[in-house]
Amino acid sequence: MTEHPRDTPQFYLTAPSPCPYLPGREERKVFTHLVGERATSLNDVLTQGGFRRSQSIAYRPACEGCRACVSVRICAADFEETRGFRRVLSENADLVGTMRQPAPTSEQYGLFRSYVTARHGSGGMADMSVLDYAMMVEDTHVETRLVEYRKRGPDTRINGKGTGDLFAVALTDVLADGLSMVYSFYNPNIPQRSLGTFLILDHIARAKQMGLPYVYLGYWVQGSRKMDYKRRFLPQERLSPHGWERIDAPGQEKPVSEKPAAE
Repeated sequence: MTEHPRDTPQFYLTAPSPCPYLPGREERKVFTHLVGERATSLNDVLTQGGFRRSQSIAYRPACEGCRACVSVRICAADFEETRGFRRVLSENADLVGTMRQPAPTSEQYGLFRSYVTARHGSGGMADMSVLDYAMMVEDTHVETRLVEYRKRGPDTRINGKGTGDLFAVALTDVLADGLSMVYSFYNPNIPQRSLGTFLILDHIARAKQMGLPYVYLGYWVQGSRKMDYKRRFLPQERLSPHGWERIDAPGQEKPVSEKPAAE
């Protein structure tokens, strides 16, 4: 009988459930637990293999007959700012992000509730309590940081911190090869700032400063309008059955096959 080390990850498959991205389809996920001394290195390896983290769980789609979910990572060093991206940076030049340990606050939760109600009122996060939110932030066994965005103040140049109301929050994992944006939310009442785009642009700048090659964005889902924004951050790499493939220009991507090719 073969014996496995106690810290060897065990993988599980979820039951089918409605797909949150493509109507009329079902999703299944394969997942494992990110706990113990090897959690950080395991998170690195699994993220590079297309997994995402949620609290102490790493998961990836395992849907029968569908490959619409494609892992995306931005090539930070080669990233090119378009005129639209420069406009967003200019619009938010008065904001500064402070990276800190992942600790939840009532102010964060208030902003989170406003964001979820406005953007995802019927989604799975609509019923999250303050305790659920605290678990989302704190339940991590890997190197995780929380970035809070506030307006620049008179002391920002000295302490690097903003002041005043909280505009946005990003929960981010620091990997060996990049930053993985686990979850982010922001004030939904100031759309002219394009805060969602700004958070990604800020993470690209942070990855460059930290000498990290990638910013992991999670899944791009072809055919899902709410995931289409991820295509704009170029150059980027997308995970295919043949490995990570670089996309340098719009329209360069290949159509996603709904059914896996025969082995």
